[in-house]
Amino acid sequence: MSATSTLRAPDIVPLSEEHLDGAALLLAERHRAHRLVEPGLDQRYEDPDLAREEVGALVRADGASGVAGLFDGQVAGFVVGTPRDASWGPNMWVEPAGHAAVGAEVVRDLYAAAAERWVADGLPLHYAMLPACDDALVDAWFRLGFGHQQVYAIRETPSAGERSAGPPGLIVRLARREDLDALARLDVALPAHQALSPVFSRRPLPTVEDARAEYEADFDDPRFTTFVVERDEVIGSAIACAIEMSSDHKSLALPPGAGFLGFASVLPEARGCGAGRVLGEAVLDWARETGREWVVTDWRMTNLLSSRAWPRLGFRPTFYRLHRAIA
Repeated sequence: MSATSTLRAPDIVPLSEEHLDGAALLLAERHRAHRLVEPGLDQRYEDPDLAREEVGALVRADGASGVAGLFDGQVAGFVVGTPRDASWGPNMWVEPAGHAAVGAEVVRDLYAAAAERWVADGLPLHYAMLPACDDALVDAWFRLGFGHQQVYAIRETPSAGERSAGPPGLIVRLARREDLDALARLDVALPAHQALSPVFSRRPLPTVEDARAEYEADFDDPRFTTFVVERDEVIGSAIACAIEMSSDHKSLALPPGAGFLGFASVLPEARGCGAGRVLGEAVLDWARETGREWVVTDWRMTNLLSSRAWPRLGFRPTFYRLHRAIA
């Protein structure tokens, strides 16, 4: 396929099983290029057969809708959307395996065709997951009216001795049952912060009572490791676990076997003292001690604290989640 062919609009048809082989080749190539930048991502999806399974699962999902773009009968790109649960509103998601094309500009034509049906079906909230390293692709989605909502990021597990000396007066340790009240307050403090400007999250806030009950029920679950940081009293907490425990990191965006910094929160009155950093470093130490080569986390781009803290700790974006709300 010539480079000039990407300058004209493709012939657009509904995405179906007959297009999966071509779509898989495009997705596998996109992922191969992504892994040249971030080798911690899952190598398996460079295999077109496995890439085909991912695209096929999306095409066959309940409520799925998508299109393929053809140049001279060959698949030049595809976009497929699938809905998530109603907590996201009337939504369609372009998941990590939900799009690939011979050129970024082609994606704009494909989204335009796919979104026409989504909006007609009463689904005006659109989300798209795309490789953070592909500047042209990110720009193409921005020029479709999308904004930057979430960052998914990775870094290597540090070697022993790389950890910096923390601020004086801060003590990091494993959580104990007597910390449950503090853990519950911290569990509410993060979504309460996200509800403020400039994030403006509209998700319902949990109650301290519900958060405490959940912590108490799951406190002894060996799949999760909870750290707290003290400055005379507990002022912050973080949770480490395997990335496979995350419901949001999936498919091409899930580096198998990685550790996951799944939660970190500091009380409002204690922010700025370095507590978040020492909690993050505790999770990195945990990852090394449990034999994990990579550590993953994610944050809202509009969360000013997180979007500064985690890159300073060495996390590099792997995927961006973009969002468009059509009024």
